[in-house]
Amino acid sequence: MAAQRGAPFAARLVAWQWVHGRHDLPWQRTRDPYRVWLSEIMLQQTQVAAALPYYERFLARFPDVRTLAAATRDDVLAHWSGLGYYRRAHHLHEAARAVVEHHQGAFPADPQALAALPGIGRSTAAAIATFAFGTRAAILDGNVKRVLARHRGIDGFPGAPAVERQLWQAAEALLPDADVEAYTQGLMDLGATVCVRASPRCLLCPVAGDCLARREGRIDALPAPRPARAVPRRDVQLLVCEREGRLLLERRPARGVWAGLWSLPELPLGEDAAAFVQASLGVRPARSEAMAPVEHAFTHFTLTMHPVRLPLVDAPDHAPAERRWFGREDALGLGLPAPVRRLIAGLDAPVAGPAVAPRRQRGGAGTRGTPAAHGRSAGGRRSSASG
Repeated sequence: MAAQRGAPFAARLVAWQWVHGRHDLPWQRTRDPYRVWLSEIMLQQTQVAAALPYYERFLARFPDVRTLAAATRDDVLAHWSGLGYYRRAHHLHEAARAVVEHHQGAFPADPQALAALPGIGRSTAAAIATFAFGTRAAILDGNVKRVLARHRGIDGFPGAPAVERQLWQAAEALLPDADVEAYTQGLMDLGATVCVRASPRCLLCPVAGDCLARREGRIDALPAPRPARAVPRRDVQLLVCEREGRLLLERRPARGVWAGLWSLPELPLGEDAAAFVQASLGVRPARSEAMAPVEHAFTHFTLTMHPVRLPLVDAPDHAPAERRWFGREDALGLGLPAPVRRLIAGLDAPVAGPAVAPRRQRGGAGTRGTPAAHGRSAGGRRSSASG
């Protein structure tokens, strides 16, 4: 590495990537824009290790953009369930339909045209264009922000508009004329495996020789963290209504938390769950049984769910609009929020009616392992030290 200290930033990074970067992930073995795009969207705020099984399963069900565009929203959400950040799945579905309707089923090669599709920002568009079409375009995901903030000594929180502008200027200035794919992959790999947030491995870094943060002893200070703020807490009741081995679920609104997913009915904390069920379904529960609270952290608030088990006898088959009765197995096959899926899968034999064995499901949502960086997890797109 020492022989390359005088070489340009990009040349050192490309040489390092060829030897030390990752080359064996499934989306690296294709130039299919659909697969590249899918991997980019899945790896927003999600680490590679967590995304891999979802990527393979999603491709098995939706092998191309036309299949995805023709699918129902429920089918798409069901195959995304557990990966978290569900707005990505909605955008994925909307973008697939836009590609089919407005681009004749072929992804555009131009980064600006890609960025016009739902769920694709400037950096993601550049990555897709680079890896699928060989386009020369700069990226700036969370890992790259960290690398550039340290190497160029850029102060401030990377999410602040003024700081982000400086980072984009650096990304554009360093972009080479050749070997753009290896360079882009190298930036991702370097941020994921060497220039990590805590305890970076500077002795292995190909650009450490002229890194300003290292020279000035500010590695731990850059990039600056998000300004501290209080995280709000919310509480809600989850109604576990059971009838002859079936559960009552409701579809979440099209916008907001867990948009479009199926979930257990909710009720504000402190309201009478049994009275609510009687008013909604015309039958009073045999009893009301409080279960252990479930806490789930979102980006901007923490939600504490208080499940209440409500066994019903002689409840009507019909349910109010946007609510339906599902057998346990059928419920676990739907698009469910990860904590609700775990709750349903962990229920013991139903209080009323015959027992239905729960199906084991993968849980978890949002970032996994190391903390997520802005716009991409610390595990990177094509290498993992995850989103």
